[in-house]
This record gives sequence, structure tokens and C-alpha cells, in this order.
Amino acid sequence: MDPLHFVHIDTGSTEPIYRQLIEQVKRRVAAGQLKAGDEIPSVRELAHALAVHPMTISKAYSLLEMEGVLERRRGLSMVVAAQHRQAQPTADRVELLRPTLEKAAAEARQLALPKSQALQLFKTILEEAP
Repeated sequence: MDPLHFVHIDTGSTEPIYRQLIEQVKRRVAAGQLKAGDEIPSVRELAHALAVHPMTISKAYSLLEMEGVLERRRGLSMVVAAQHRQAQPTADRVELLRPTLEKAAAEARQLALPKSQALQLFKTILEEAP
């Protein structure tokens, strides 16, 4: 897997880099983009590609392993854990998105944006190429 396209880190975010990495990997596994047995970039490769300290990547990988998302293989790359053979049901994926949308809704209310305008912006963002 190409480390440059594995995750996208927002260095301007208030969310720590290791948390961004954890959440993105969890979402990709939930969506079925990463499946059981898929190798992930090594700590060294990803740290180099993202220009972050290897301990940041190592911490995220260890937490993902503790949560059962990743499996460590002695002497080999880490892989997505065996129980993640297919995408999670849509309802479960919706629940992963809910906290982000709640935060966005709160910010839209603070900005006193009309609901229609906030929804149109969300629709436009969804339709933009990744």
C-alpha cells in the first residue's frame, strides 16, 4: 500500500496526529476499503511519507491493535485483523460519522447559517472529488 495515499493528516487540526490516523484507519476498515489481511505501511514508511515522528505512528498502530483493528505479525508488516472481512453495516458506519456531523451542526448554528445553506454546502463537499 502506498504510504502517501494511506491517510491524510491535517497538521493544522487541533486533533492529535495519532488520533487522526486511528480514526481514518477505522473508517476505511468500516467501509471495507481495508479488509482482513491487507498490509498497512510500516511505521518507518508512513512516518517518512507524512513527515512525522515514528513514535506517533507506532502509538496509533498499537492502539489500533489493542482495539482489534490491526494484527501484528512477527517480522512482517501489520495487517487488518481477520474479523474485518467485509464492510460494516450502513447503520454502524453512520454512527461513526455522527460525531463529526454533530460538531459541524453546532458550528453552523453558532454561525447562524440557514439550514438550507449548511445542507447545500455539505452536499457540495460530498460531490467534490477526493
